[in-house]
Amino acid sequence: MTDPRRLEGFLALTGFGLTIPIANWLIGNAGTVCVPNGPCLIPVAPGVMAPSGVLMIGLALVLRDLVQRRLGLRFAWMAIVAGTVLSAFLAPPALVVASAAAFLLSETADLAVYTPLQKRNLVLAVAASGLVGLVVDSVFFLWIAFGDLGYLSGQVMGKFWMVALALPLTAWLRRADARRGIVPA
Repeated sequence: MTDPRRLEGFLALTGFGLTIPIANWLIGNAGTVCVPNGPCLIPVAPGVMAPSGVLMIGLALVLRDLVQRRLGLRFAWMAIVAGTVLSAFLAPPALVVASAAAFLLSETADLAVYTPLQKRNLVLAVAASGLVGLVVDSVFFLWIAFGDLGYLSGQVMGKFWMVALALPLTAWLRRADARRGIVPA
C-alpha cells in the first residue's frame, strides 16, 4: 500500500513545480491590464494593482511548506534549488537574475521560519513563513529587477491573498493528520 504522506508530498511537490511556469505565463499573458513591454496586472485590492504572477508565488510558498511537512527538509531544499533553476530558465531574459534570486531568498526565508514552528502550530507556521517569504520575494524581486519598490504593496497583497486562502486548508490538514495518525516528516 502506498504511504499517503509520500503521495500527498509528491502532489504538493508537483504543484510547487507548476507554480513557476504558470506564474511566468500569467505575468506576460493574463491580467485586466497588460502594460506594453511590461507585465500584465490584476487588481489585488481597491486601487492596487500587481503583476498577475503574484498569485502563483503566494501559492508556491504554501506548497513548499507542505512538501517539507510530507517529504522532509531534504526534499524542501531540493525543491527550492530546482525551483530557482526553473525560475531562472523560464523568466524573461531581463528578469532572470531578479526572478531566480528572489525565489531562492524568499523560499529559504520561508523554510527558516516554517521549520521551527511547524510541529508546534502548523497554521501559525504557514502564516508566518508565508508572510516573511512574500515580503522577501517582493522586495528582492522589485529591487533587483527595477531598482524601485513601486509595486511593493500590490506584490505583497497579491501573494498574501493566496497564503490567507490556504490557511483554512492548512487547519483542516492538521486535524486530518491527527485523525489519521500522520506525523510531519
